[in-house]
Amino acid sequence: MMSSFKTARESRLSITELMLPSHSNFGGKVHGGYILNLMDQIAFACASKHSQRYCVTASVNRVDFLNPIEVGELVTLKASINYTGRTSMVVGVRVESENVTSGERKHCNSSYFTMVAKDEKGKSVPVPGLILTDQQGVRRFARSKIRKQQAFKRSTEFEESKFDHHAYLPELEGENVRLNLK
Repeated sequence: MMSSFKTARESRLSITELMLPSHSNFGGKVHGGYILNLMDQIAFACASKHSQRYCVTASVNRVDFLNPIEVGELVTLKASINYTGRTSMVVGVRVESENVTSGERKHCNSSYFTMVAKDEKGKSVPVPGLILTDQQGVRRFARSKIRKQQAFKRSTEFEESKFDHHAYLPELEGENVRLNLK
């Protein structure tokens, strides 16, 4: 039987993988797409563990690559449920690299994956709520809620049928753009 509320600790996951030459891009660093794939996998596993359901990725909020990852380094990904809605969850994913010879560690990325729980027919289903046990949990939950509200505001503000381009022309001053409007 599925619990109606769970702590983040109950579904927290971590994986560590050695970066191989086959993971590198043309510049000799680990390919960002490979890291994104690992991030999506751990977000899926964390959300599925929390909801006890198959989950799909609905969105990824901001992916900033802070430090390059070298071939031969260990990469650790940590995932935790930060927010629960009715059928969706926000999974925070942190990526760190470690040079195995020097022991130097670097924070490489933090991203937020919105995952939706699905039933056998592909229909969205309710997920257990989140039990917040500390200030960090409250901060993460509140930040995710605000981020969700801001994303909704952005998507409606720029909806084609409602968008007034005249209001944004001053925003384009000083930008690398030339207007040739008809």
